[in-house]
Amino acid sequence: MLILSRTEVESLLDQDRLVDALAVAMVDLSRGRASAPPRVAAAVADRQAMLAAMPAYLPSSGALATKLVSLFPHNADRPTHQAIICCFDPASGTPVAIMDGTHVTAARTAAGSMLATRLLARRGAGVVSVIGTGVQAQSHARAAAALPGVQVVQIAGRHHPRTKALVDDLLETGTAATALPSIEDAVRSADVVCAATHADEPVVRREWLRPGTHVNSVGYNTAGEGEVDVETMRDALVVVESRSAALAAPPAGAVELARAIEAGAVDADLVQEIGEIAAGDRAGRTDAGQLTLYKSVGVAVQDAAAAGLILEAAHARGVGTEIEV
Repeated sequence: MLILSRTEVESLLDQDRLVDALAVAMVDLSRGRASAPPRVAAAVADRQAMLAAMPAYLPSSGALATKLVSLFPHNADRPTHQAIICCFDPASGTPVAIMDGTHVTAARTAAGSMLATRLLARRGAGVVSVIGTGVQAQSHARAAAALPGVQVVQIAGRHHPRTKALVDDLLETGTAATALPSIEDAVRSADVVCAATHADEPVVRREWLRPGTHVNSVGYNTAGEGEVDVETMRDALVVVESRSAALAAPPAGAVELARAIEAGAVDADLVQEIGEIAAGDRAGRTDAGQLTLYKSVGVAVQDAAAAGLILEAAHARGVGTEIEV
């Protein structure tokens, strides 16, 4: 069995290839060519945390994998999401690899948002605001800075010292970013908003959004209102990875969608899948002034697609440690 550390996974996973791989994976999921049931989880109630399992079979990547991921939102000295990915031979079911999944989770979530931005943002969208100061905010800022046409990446959070620290870290690693004094300022000035928080109340509000803004929301909560308000959900074209996952009860679904549907603000039948748009089966954005919202809950085919790329690169470069189990 091949063991791949986080450092090795980071060196092997190409972000541009990952966005393209996710486009194929999401089309496969929407067209029924992949298998990825909604995640299940064991709750750790005293920490408002969970340990989730996310299996997937993605034939186009030759990937059969399961991610085990913990979400501990109160972590301060380590990532809130920590994970491993177990890979199996799709021809025999034999375990073939275990790899770090913490970097994969951050990278594939950001890649999903960049795919959505590519498909849904209006032409000329050059100002990206990232809301949040954690690992997902960092990965989104780096990915957004690499998008064609992006001129400015802005960072805002609820605690300005953390915002400044994230900006300093990004600048040190070569990602141009600037800190803004408030979340409202960041949302009001953006063409694209990437919300990556653990907020249980909105950090994206309808009255702050300019016509034509695209919003990526990847924050996950099982209680409260979520990070996007009902009015934004009501007025936007809502796009998800998978309707069956996003509309499910926790720990799979999006609390924002549940609240909006309960309030009669969103018709579940009108929610589109990103794979449908990538395939040309649904229209996506129809005019420059339309609000668009990609609400991500994370689906296992994204992890499988990333794992497939990593294993391919590991074998090509001879990276990793082989062990007997």
